[in-house]
Formats: sequence, structure tokens, C-alpha cells
Amino acid sequence: MSSSSRLVLSQEHHALLRVHLFPGDGLEAAAILICVRSAEHRFVVSQIIPVAHADCRIRLPDRISWPGSTLEAAIDCAASNSLSMILIHSHPGGLLDFSTMDDESDHEVMPSLFEASESPCIPHGSAIMTPNGTIRARLYDRQMVIKDISSVMCSADDINLWRFTETRQLAAKPMAFSANMGDDLKSLTACVVGISGTGSIVAEQLARLGIGRLILIDFDLIEIKNLNRILHATQEDANKSVAKVDSFSSGVRTYRDDIEILSLKSSIASRDAIELAGQADVLFCCVDSFEGRQICDRIAVAFLQPLFDVAVTIPTRQKPGEEVAIGDVCGRVDYIKPGGSTLADRHVYSPETLRREYLQKAAPEEHDDQVAEGYIKGLADEAPSVISLNMRAASDCVMEFIARVYPFRQEPNRLRARTLFSLAAGEEEHISEDTFQRAHNPYLGRGLVEPLLGMPCFDRKGVSL
Repeated sequence: MSSSSRLVLSQEHHALLRVHLFPGDGLEAAAILICVRSAEHRFVVSQIIPVAHADCRIRLPDRISWPGSTLEAAIDCAASNSLSMILIHSHPGGLLDFSTMDDESDHEVMPSLFEASESPCIPHGSAIMTPNGTIRARLYDRQMVIKDISSVMCSADDINLWRFTETRQLAAKPMAFSANMGDDLKSLTACVVGISGTGSIVAEQLARLGIGRLILIDFDLIEIKNLNRILHATQEDANKSVAKVDSFSSGVRTYRDDIEILSLKSSIASRDAIELAGQADVLFCCVDSFEGRQICDRIAVAFLQPLFDVAVTIPTRQKPGEEVAIGDVCGRVDYIKPGGSTLADRHVYSPETLRREYLQKAAPEEHDDQVAEGYIKGLADEAPSVISLNMRAASDCVMEFIARVYPFRQEPNRLRARTLFSLAAGEEEHISEDTFQRAHNPYLGRGLVEPLLGMPCFDRKGVSL
């Protein structure tokens, strides 16, 4: 285990915990978090088992005694998929630290959790919540050695990160755009899927802002035709058919020697790519396919990641006897919070568009009219001059990320779940989260539980898409 461990929960989980742990009577209350791991040190809350207040043997303002039956139920739930259990209780008095009584209680209970666990390397832990909703957590190994979880992340309309310093103090949230913001970003891992027109610009901004760890995923190679819109791409890269992720990684390392970069030359529709993307704290979808967006959508749900999806398009019009002309120049940025409306709920893709895209791949000569062309609709152009449009959209995407982590807007972030802009009309529209219908999602917080993303095609014995 590492001191950089992170506990991740959704807004829905956090709200449920806060209501249960603080029922208004000033007494401690408890619950059990069932967690999957998306990386060695990233623990994702998959399920919450509340401890019924009436079942507790003791409930005082500074003490609680749990019933064994609730622990047994949690053990049964966690054992089937070798999941971690974190026992959380409230501190009504506001103490954001573990008391001597908490230490003693853990040393009584934790051994029983390890005895019931079939896997020797699955850690378990404990946590506390204060009345303002802040959570602090720690982990134990089988030798009862304690490792603090260095931060707790809850992505809602704002992305809340409770980070603790080496002196075990709650780190203050820095002001947006300050040097301290850059230092704070070093604690985050961002994954960018699609390192091309918009993706390379998104990744460049993240790297220069100070992001500590960058995961890059793209299957494609640098070609002459895309040198005019992919950052760090060179003539030599095109001549040697260098992977986009490798070209970009090399460019970033010329000005950042303190960033960790993990790059994978692969489609996001592969098991390796999904597992790597699941390690990130935040996910940026910069792909141009419906399938890619569907996979990113499901990854974000499974690993409780805030998702930023960006797209640009240039619709055209043509009257009889006239040449093709620009109809509009458009961009879209969607922010998806875990447990909120998904890209599917927002009709960014649908079963029909996924089917048409599949047919385009399987039989392009028969279905080339069913899927719209690249950037400029109705006009075949392999090297469009769109870097200015891409930069506008990519900048909007990263600004949306900054606004969620370090809020600075005069209106609530909830009102900006989607941003649409039209450069031809000079207009920008913002759409609220409340506008979208949200369907029940059974894959929330599923993590690496099989079948991966709820899609049998990604199981270990199967073949990825």
C-alpha cells in the first residue's frame, strides 16, 4: 500500500452517508463501505451497508458499538469478489481525526475482517465523517500496519477533494488559476482518450497546468495529413509512423521532468485500455466515434470518474446549383458526474448510431452514406484547417474541469452540465443537469468486477471489440 491511496465515492453515496451518519440526535452512527479497486491504491465505493441505529448496542456522542450481524452481512457481500471493507462512523463533535477509542475498536474488529477474507492482499480500513461532510480514512494490512488514505474524492456538480498533508492536516483548496492550483493538481491523475485534434490540446493544457500523472490512450499513428492539428507532431514522426501517444509523450517531456506519463497505443475498446483508464481520477473523452464515447461513458460510471466529453463539427449547406458552404461552426462540452445523467442519457450516442457505425466498419462500401464524414460534414477533407476550432473547444473543456475542481463561477456549476457554442452565430448555450432524464445504472461503482463494464466481450477469456 502507498501513502497516496485514494477513496472515491459518488454524490449519491456521500448524501446517503451524511443523512444516515447524522440523524440529528447528536450520537455517533455507522455504516460499512464495500469498495472495489481500480488501481492498487484507488478504492471505489461500490455499495454502502448502513448500520441500523436501533441495532447498535451503544450509541453515544463519542462512542458506538456495532452489531456483529451487520459485519457478517458485509463480509458475505465483499467475499464474492474479494472486495475491501471500510468501516465508517460519524464524529458529531467535528473531530477530523481518529480517537484512541477508534484505534482500540479497529484493533478488535479488523482481524475478523482479514480472517474472513480469502485473498491475503486485500486491505480493509476505517473512516470517519464530520458534520460538514468531510471524510478521513485509513487502511490496515494483515499485520495491522496503518496507512493513511491521503485523499477522499467525491465528484458532484463540484469535484470535492479532501486531501491530507504529510502532517495529517486537511489541505486548503487553492484559488483557481493561482500557482497553488498548479501545485495542487500534482496530486491528480488525468486520462485523455484520443490524442488527436482536440485530445492533444486538452492533454497539453493539463500538462502545463501541472497535472501530476497523465494517461494517454490512442490507437493511431502520426501521418502527414494531421500535422496541422496535433500538438508536438513532427514531419519525422509522420515519416516514421510514430504512435500519437508516443509523439505527444516525447513533446511533454521536453518541458516537464516531474510528470508521470503512461501511454498506451490501443483502442479504448480493449481490456488493457479500460483497466488503464480506470486508474485515473478524471477522464477526458476526445474521440470521434460513438463506440469510443460509449466505452468512456461506461468507464466513468464503473470507476466513479468525472467525465468531460468534447466534440466539434462544421455543418454545411448546399443549394441547387451552388457550391457547398459553411452552415455553422459548432462545439460541445459535456460534464458527466458519477451517478448523474450519462452520455447515453443525453443522446450523444444511441443503439442506432452504434449500429450504423458498426455497419460502416463491417461493410463500408455498402454503408458509407450512413455515418457523417469527419470535421466538415458533406465535404471529404483529410487535412482540414481546424486547429483554431479545436483549441476553442479543448480550452472550454479544460476550463470546465478547472471550474469543477476550483469553483469560480458566479452561478452554480449544476447549470452547466452541457455547453454548446456556435461560432457562426456568436452564441453559447448552457444546459442544466436537471434538464436530462437519468436512467437507472446498474454499473455504478462496479470497477473491475466481471464482466468488465457489464460487457461480456471484455471478459478475460473473450476477445475485445
